[in-house]
Amino acid sequence: MEKLRDYAQVVAEARTGQLAFPTSVNAALQLQQALADPDCHVEDAIRKVLAEPVLAARAVALANSAVFTRNGGPQVTSARAAVMRVGYRNLYSLASAMVVRQFGARIRDAQLRAQAEQLWRHCASVAALAHVLGRELTQVDPDTAMFAGIMHEVAGFYLLARADAMPGLLDDPDERMGAIHEILSRELLKKLQVPEPVAAAIVSLRGGAMSIPPHGLRDTLLLAKRLAPQRAPLVWCNDAVLGRTAAVDAYLKGNSAIDDILFESNEEAKSMSSALLV
Repeated sequence: MEKLRDYAQVVAEARTGQLAFPTSVNAALQLQQALADPDCHVEDAIRKVLAEPVLAARAVALANSAVFTRNGGPQVTSARAAVMRVGYRNLYSLASAMVVRQFGARIRDAQLRAQAEQLWRHCASVAALAHVLGRELTQVDPDTAMFAGIMHEVAGFYLLARADAMPGLLDDPDERMGAIHEILSRELLKKLQVPEPVAAAIVSLRGGAMSIPPHGLRDTLLLAKRLAPQRAPLVWCNDAVLGRTAAVDAYLKGNSAIDDILFESNEEAKSMSSALLV
């Protein structure tokens, strides 16, 4: 009965908009809003990046990743040069990554904290692979695919944070947890002002069947989740639930095009993933 009350409370928080955001999220949200402003001047963006040391470090790391150095160019050593190289859209994605990670940053329980770290490694891997797959296979804008990969498990982070305050919430999860996860995804993505096409692709992941051949943002995310070397720690978020079918298995088996993309982009995906994990 106590777990049912906790379930009901979490759902009520989502449906009434009273989501429990950590106070540390506010600064990252303000940064997101500033970067989303079309009138934001480059000097303002640089100042805001410099005011957030973690964001500055990630921006420099991303600017030096293989994705942004494919055509050569010197190593970036300053936040100013990083902003100029990666652009506002990717800075926005990095700010979004800060928001997502803040949900896990306040977790005190060691086991839940370890799950949050594993989930973030999974998201970073999915984001990096989605960027490459969008560019090379599914013809989805790569930056949009990376952003969607960063944001696609925000509900999982939220549930881990709430479980820290509600011991036992995630113990022995049943089929209701998948529905709760979907409700939270919708409300969190709305609260974080994620564009509707991205939010729709993320919410439709659960139970979604990947098209053969894959196309569109949802298929890009499903395929990236399937190929990601780091699994999601939450059972209702893994590929057994998200579109793993015999048709997908058959498509991937011996698929030289996929193998070539993964081989050729391995360095890019690894370096981008590492940049997101700084």
